Amino acid sequence: MHRTVRRHLGKMLAGAAIAVTGTAVMIGVTLPDPAGAADDTRGGRTGSAAVTGADRGEQSARGNRDAGSAAPGQAPAPGVVEDAPAEGEQGIGRDPLTDAELERVEKLALTPSQFAAGRDVEGDRGPQHLATNLSETQPSEADDAAPPRRAEISYYDYKSDELVTKTVNLATGKVERTGVLKGVQPSPTREENREATELILASPLGQGLKDDYQDAMGKPLTSVDQLWVNGGIFRADLEKTVPRALAKCGVHRCVRVTSKVVNGPWIDTRDLVVDLSARTVGRVG
Repeated sequence: MHRTVRRHLGKMLAGAAIAVTGTAVMIGVTLPDPAGAADDTRGGRTGSAAVTGADRGEQSARGNRDAGSAAPGQAPAPGVVEDAPAEGEQGIGRDPLTDAELERVEKLALTPSQFAAGRDVEGDRGPQHLATNLSETQPSEADDAAPPRRAEISYYDYKSDELVTKTVNLATGKVERTGVLKGVQPSPTREENREATELILASPLGQGLKDDYQDAMGKPLTSVDQLWVNGGIFRADLEKTVPRALAKCGVHRCVRVTSKVVNGPWIDTRDLVVDLSARTVGRVG
């Protein structure tokens, strides 16, 4: 971006896998197919339905005609899709957490005072929710016919720069374990990547991104909604040279963002890093 010999933020990328520093163990980020990128969504299950031909006699005579095909001169019969089964309030065994269980875990994990004391990526009350997953069964329960279901929920508290994990027993509603760690940085969430991009657009260092967008699309970049963004954790201790503005990355939560025009080309933003804890933008390389 605005290097000595280039005015722009970086050349447009035709689409490739770009390695990005991830968590404390160097998680890589693979860019999606440039033909189209979209935020993660949760898909439901659909049942399968057999569509028979209009003339079963002809199907038998010809031998194993594909289900759903029609007799000559006739339109295919319409397909039938079964409704997804209703989701229960509580899963069984190693079933994925239900929506009701996810909501319950979030309510049980933090006391009102713990919630009020934390801060999220935007500085609002409450720590930043990162993920909620079904916990592994404990070794002592391996032979149990119906071991208790537990969920592990993780937060990042931007007030203290700490990763907070809670293990909740879904049967008893009790928080069985709490972990608090500094310097451990899981991959950023969609909300954190969005906030990082907002800070880039508000920074003088974001002018190159705006120029490249203008050149590519013929109109100004005024909102993060005009971009698809992803990101990975940036750690100062894993880099050879780091500017002073980013020296605390690793202790602070810092994100290197990759960006793509919605339904358009990639724009190289890999030399910009956002310190979400300090809410500042720096350049590397």
